[in-house]
Amino acid sequence: MTPIAFAKTLRAAQTDTEATIWQHLRERRLGEAKFKRQQPLGKYVVDFVCFERRLIVELDGGQHNGSAHDEVRDDWLRAQGFVVERLWNNEVRQNLPGGVDEDSGKVGGATIPFPLAPSPSRGEGS
Repeated sequence: MTPIAFAKTLRAAQTDTEATIWQHLRERRLGEAKFKRQQPLGKYVVDFVCFERRLIVELDGGQHNGSAHDEVRDDWLRAQGFVVERLWNNEVRQNLPGGVDEDSGKVGGATIPFPLAPSPSRGEGS
C-alpha cells in the first residue's frame, strides 16, 4: 500500500484520541497554525503536521514505548527540519490541557511560535 493510500485509510479510521486532538488542532485553533492529519512524509505517515511551523504531533499507545522503529523515523523527520512531539494516548484522555493548550499555543512540550511570519512567496508581507 502506498503512503497516500495508507494515510487515507488512517484518516477514515481515526481513533477517539486522534479525534479529540484534531478538534484542537484543526481550523487554525492552535496558535493560528494549520495542521494536516495523517499526512505522508517520505515513506512515513505522521499523525498531525504543521508545515508552516515544521511541527509534527504523534499520538502513541503503549506499543510505541521504546520503539526502535520510532527512533529511526523521528531521526529522519528531524533531519528534514521537523520538531517531533509525542503525546501518550492515556495522557491525552486523562489530561487534555496537559497535551494541548490553545491559549498558549502549546502541544506537549513544544510551543507553537506565533504569529506566523508573512510569506512573500504567497503574496504576504513585502
